Amino acid sequence: MGMSQSLGVITPQLLQVENPLTLSSGAQLPRYDLIYETYGELNADASNAILVCHALSGDHHVAGEDANGKPGWWDGYIGPGKPVDTDKFFVVCSNNLGGCRGSTGPTSINPETGKVYGPDFPMMTCRDWVNSQNELRKHLGIEQWAALIGGSMGGMQVLQWAIDYPDKLRHALVIAAAPKLSAQNIAFNEVARRAIMTDPEFHGGRYIENDTIPKQGLSLARMLGHLTYLSDDMMGSKFGRELREDKLQYNYEVEFQVESYLRYQGEKFATKQNFDANTYLLMTKALDYFDPAAEFDHDLTKALAQATADFLVVSFTSDWRFSPQRSHEIVKALLDNDANVSYAEVESEHGHDAFLLPNEHYEAVFRAYMQKLINELPENDQNGDKK
Repeated sequence: MGMSQSLGVITPQLLQVENPLTLSSGAQLPRYDLIYETYGELNADASNAILVCHALSGDHHVAGEDANGKPGWWDGYIGPGKPVDTDKFFVVCSNNLGGCRGSTGPTSINPETGKVYGPDFPMMTCRDWVNSQNELRKHLGIEQWAALIGGSMGGMQVLQWAIDYPDKLRHALVIAAAPKLSAQNIAFNEVARRAIMTDPEFHGGRYIENDTIPKQGLSLARMLGHLTYLSDDMMGSKFGRELREDKLQYNYEVEFQVESYLRYQGEKFATKQNFDANTYLLMTKALDYFDPAAEFDHDLTKALAQATADFLVVSFTSDWRFSPQRSHEIVKALLDNDANVSYAEVESEHGHDAFLLPNEHYEAVFRAYMQKLINELPENDQNGDKK
């Protein structure tokens, strides 16, 4: 693998949408902001644009460095010479509506009250996100995305795009996702939400007005989430039953390394990363609601009959939160419709987090698929000059 250059420091951009957005719930947002980053250059006919959709705790900063030098959450895969090559593609990633990183969400000011929205911010669904991202597409002057790419909750948005706006994308890359959450997944989300909502500092979602943060609840929610993103084998090889001290303490303080690690992750999320609790509630709920087949007699094949994009579906062997079986359901529904679909099941011991981490097989599959897209671009097409 050659050395890839970095994209350097990326400055986020802001789109202010002044027309109202009607949401799946029936509520309406009178206006909203979307914060986003772009990488690479849009080509002459705007045919090289790619939208990346983020997962639960992700945001618009997907590649390069932010002002504090922090790399984007998918920087390993997006950049010059990387699988999503920014020398060839114009890559866009926005913070979802309802987020807490600059797009309108629970921490924004509610124009009707002059106070932060807090718990009054309306519920969001994947479809609402897709509709708002479509406004960004229009703003950027992109008639059709070359591809949409997303992992986990991001992959669900990609599926929704392919169903709702079939002619607006040529390729759909759905990574470590599912056509809907299992009961077990919904249950995990509910426990995470209860942890937040029962924190005495939650104040019915009005913690900002009360000048506090439900830190305990948020950090428990994150600990639970983290636990489900790792595999048993991974935790075994990383921590085993290793103790922090060399003998048992016979108390309830942290004794095992795995406890220490989880507490650290939870703490970091609630304090350093300062993730908004209402946003966490809202994003998990949007995940629970996601079920595009519901409108088509609960028939995924019918739901995906709307889609015209070519698909790459990727799953990871040890991901039990979004298991390969769930990807098989997507692949089967696409094949029922004679869609062009490539599928890869990648060996990894990293559980659900694998889609963010280095992995030779995953990278090779990703790169090969993206190379196919590069070959389709008009600048690589004239005089049969395939690069």
